[in-house]
Amino acid sequence: MKDEYSKKLHDLIPGGAHTYSRGDDQFPSNTPSIFVRGEGAYIFDINENAYLDYGMGLRSVNIGYGNREIADAAYNEIINGNNLTRASVTELKAAELFVNLIPSAEMVKFAKHGSTVTTAAIKLARAYTGRKFIAVPVEQPFFSFDDWFIGSTVIKLGTLEEASNYTLKFNYNNIESLKKLFLEFPNQIAAVMLEPATIQSPCTNNCNHENDTCVGCSNLEKNFLHQVRELTKLNGTLMILDEMITGFRWNLNGAQTKYNVVPDLCTFGKAMANGFAVAALGGKREVMKLGGIEEIGAERIFLTSTTHGAEMSALGAFIKTAEIIKRDNVIEHYWNYGKELMKGMNQIAKDLDINEYFYVEGHPCSPAYVTKDKTGNVSMSFRTLFAQEMVKSQILMPYIAISFAHKEKELAITLEAVTKALVVYKDALENGIEKLLESDIIKPVFRQFN
Repeated sequence: MKDEYSKKLHDLIPGGAHTYSRGDDQFPSNTPSIFVRGEGAYIFDINENAYLDYGMGLRSVNIGYGNREIADAAYNEIINGNNLTRASVTELKAAELFVNLIPSAEMVKFAKHGSTVTTAAIKLARAYTGRKFIAVPVEQPFFSFDDWFIGSTVIKLGTLEEASNYTLKFNYNNIESLKKLFLEFPNQIAAVMLEPATIQSPCTNNCNHENDTCVGCSNLEKNFLHQVRELTKLNGTLMILDEMITGFRWNLNGAQTKYNVVPDLCTFGKAMANGFAVAALGGKREVMKLGGIEEIGAERIFLTSTTHGAEMSALGAFIKTAEIIKRDNVIEHYWNYGKELMKGMNQIAKDLDINEYFYVEGHPCSPAYVTKDKTGNVSMSFRTLFAQEMVKSQILMPYIAISFAHKEKELAITLEAVTKALVVYKDALENGIEKLLESDIIKPVFRQFN
């Protein structure tokens, strides 16, 4: 049921929001359609009702809403001019910081959103190798809104088939499926792009460590990422790690550090600057320099050219965010809080004897909850029911994105709300969901029809 603000939003903005993950169809109908501000781990509606948030700006707010240190750093850059005619000192500092933090990055190009840098990475790979095909995992749903990727999904309207025909699919953690592509398209694959990890771990035994390091693990050099790295080298193909989600959450130096793998190119965004718009393409100098202008007579590649890509306020926020992450052991906090949250939610489900139908899995720094119906099938209806009941306790949990602002108080509030929600969940399993579900069912973002 759309409220007054939802109707206005849809009247003025296609989809009612500027990213589909914020759309009405991603939340139960008892979720406020519009918010005024955020503070710490909370967001506030137009009536100043506080909601404990686990969406955290689509995972981009990793320190906390309205952090003064970061806001002041951004404000100071605004006062300095924000966007100058030539490169700024802040731009240089940010580039030096990024290259020092990320092991595989010898050069970096900043932009405003992830699709810009992932598409730039594809362009670089094609220019460097002289090949056309790109391989991505079936299980990882989003790399770019550009035709090369989105046209390879079920959402094809408005895209050029010719662009997406060069995108190939393999299975994550199945090296044989990738080997098969190299056999089918010999000397034709420019790059393999993948996220280092999602819910799945790249470890050969699919282990999920309880801290942010895999150092000392006997499987480290055998994990799936290393298998991909070896295969790409063997075939003269670039390996691109997309760290939009894992970056600045799995490890300050990237999930590539956690898993001890060095890609040719890597892309970052989301949690780089606590909600400010920063994305980055980094990689080996040999590849990245193709986007340069110093080699006289070399054929040019128009890599990225963004007026606001090096906006000083956002890069100032990135510099301060990285400082806070290191100073305050923020990454360790994600893993510790997530471990306790997973343990608590799973124990509640077990105590209610519904742990086969509701459970939390994945990495503690980025947990994911699974909702199943009484037949044992993953269910969007039951996911909607759980989210609906959490909203009744004034908690938004479309997924779980942990911030540094989530502390012991928030953990206790969350587990109390989960208990209430899962009591209703159990009732729905035993007596039917129809009378308990008060909302339209949440829909997947990636679907062909509305």
